[in-house]
Amino acid sequence: MSKFHSKTALIVGGTSGMGKATVEALLSEGAIVHVVGRSAAKMADALNLVKHVVDITDRTAVKELMDTINSIPNLDYLVNASGIFGPKPFLEHTVSDYDSYLDLNRGFFFITQAAANKMAASGGGSIVNIGSMWARQAVKATPSTAYSMQKAGLHSLTQHLAMELAEKNIRVNAVSPAVVETPVYHGVFGGEAAAKEALIGFNSFHPIGRNGTAQDIAQSILFLLSDDASWITGTILDIDGGVMAGRN
Repeated sequence: MSKFHSKTALIVGGTSGMGKATVEALLSEGAIVHVVGRSAAKMADALNLVKHVVDITDRTAVKELMDTINSIPNLDYLVNASGIFGPKPFLEHTVSDYDSYLDLNRGFFFITQAAANKMAASGGGSIVNIGSMWARQAVKATPSTAYSMQKAGLHSLTQHLAMELAEKNIRVNAVSPAVVETPVYHGVFGGEAAAKEALIGFNSFHPIGRNGTAQDIAQSILFLLSDDASWITGTILDIDGGVMAGRN
């Protein structure tokens, strides 16, 4: 029997990209998965899939989701996967640009608080945040100041919660990907076909010689969620094709 069988997971931002790949991987392992996202209703129905249509930048919607989390019988896993990415020079950023990123962290903060309270009440659990290489290193070709602040904040939250929640038997880790081929780039490059063509040029950015896939990240998330990682907490795991080690 799978180690995830009958476990309950909440995936925030599980409607596309790395979050969706994580949802699919957990469902295939027999987990009960609550998926949260603005497009959750559009996801295909599946056994053990529970959909919550929520914009996590909306304070009222987040409060309602927190109430929902409180009503779940138990919660074993949380993955914070929501994200946007729109490279833009610092001198051109608007307040709206800034808020679009940083409002995500407010949502993550209080959703995670509700999830951690539920985990603490039911024996513990595991949390994984999806951070980013851009939070750890600047890339001139993709100016991303507000995005990087948001992801750096998520890295910091990971480490602080690992310290605070260890006594509640809750582990907290993050993954830090480099370029991963997901729909987030469709808007950056003006469509799916254009993004696919443009991303070819990023393969050689990684020492391993290729961009990441959503499945690459999802499998690493499942490892960190599982008891196979029972002595790992507070880690920001670089899943980046070797980028942080060096550059071609």
